[in-house]
Amino acid sequence: MKLSRRSSLKLIGAASTALIASPYIALADPVAHEVQMLSRDPENPKKRFLFSPQVLQIAPGDSVHFVATDRGHNSVSDPNMMPDGATPWAGQTSHDIEVTLDVEGTYGYYCNPHRGLGMVGLILVGDFSVNYEAAKAAEQPRKPAEVYGELFAMADALRG
Repeated sequence: MKLSRRSSLKLIGAASTALIASPYIALADPVAHEVQMLSRDPENPKKRFLFSPQVLQIAPGDSVHFVATDRGHNSVSDPNMMPDGATPWAGQTSHDIEVTLDVEGTYGYYCNPHRGLGMVGLILVGDFSVNYEAAKAAEQPRKPAEVYGELFAMADALRG
């Protein structure tokens, strides 16, 4: 069966519209992001024990590679700061860990040996408002609460 030029163009147009309109078709491949675990900020040596970047905004399905740039650190998800259905993680000290985040929401995490010193971070996945207020209200020890306050102020700016 041979299609006319007009029929071919209609078919191509309909197929294009279906692809664009479908929420189930990924328009971009997942991205691998990197977060460094640091004992000292290279740009501000007075700032110690941090993740860089401290706030990361990603798409669902993207991965985050936590790099043990400096020894003695790890990345552990905070169970009080994760969306429902998300998979928790806990890396070994001084080892890299890679996690893929498929569930939209706000994720808090910390370095287990240095949490008390405020070594915490936030990952904002897709529509991160899903559990944003609950994560923001999660009870924390004094220093992590102080740093999370700064990070949520940064995240508030991203919310618009």
